[in-house]
Amino acid sequence: MTQVNHLIEIHGLKKIYQSGDIKVDAIKQMDFFIDDEEFIAIMGQSGSGKSTLLSIMGALNHPTEGQILVDSLDLYSLTAEQRADFRSEYIGFIFQSFQLIPYLTVLENVKLPMAVTGQKKKIKNQMALEMIDRVGLGAKSHRLPDQLSGGEQERVAVARAIVNKPPIILADEPTGNLDSKTAEEIMLLLQSLNKDGHTVIVVTHNQDIKAYATRSIKVQDGECFA
Repeated sequence: MTQVNHLIEIHGLKKIYQSGDIKVDAIKQMDFFIDDEEFIAIMGQSGSGKSTLLSIMGALNHPTEGQILVDSLDLYSLTAEQRADFRSEYIGFIFQSFQLIPYLTVLENVKLPMAVTGQKKKIKNQMALEMIDRVGLGAKSHRLPDQLSGGEQERVAVARAIVNKPPIILADEPTGNLDSKTAEEIMLLLQSLNKDGHTVIVVTHNQDIKAYATRSIKVQDGECFA
């Protein structure tokens, strides 16, 4: 029988946070897979373990137990330096709070993930401007974040996440700070990126997001139900 290799495989995942005598099971037990070019909505209420799961999948947060394979690569058998290289090559992060540098322009913020790539400045500028155009902000590349609306700041965050053309996009509550119309625009943008070949994984408590995904995974009390 032929073994199927999934893009992402989660096996026996557990994450415990300990503070003194207090122990919190953020993730009790999770096993699931995600295939290439899927659009996955990871659904759950605040405190369900979904953001912890996303950080582990993004090679940012070492699990207590279990294994995360991405393209058959065991993430947490890598050194910290190798994981940093993995994140740079494979992962585009979109955060709820945008996490833009306030004193850098849109162009400079979008170029940040390319700082370690060793490409020439002209190439970096060209690639960043292409992505800024892609998210509809071509005329605002030299503005600072506080000169943009919340929806425009989220678009900058999307452009920054995709500038290195990573195969996987991880988004943590990407519509959490947006009105419904702007949220819809951001989700349509993520949907179009998915159709272009990116695997998109969105963590959210917003049930409306399921309509954009190809599949949803429910997270509750540190367990998942695919």
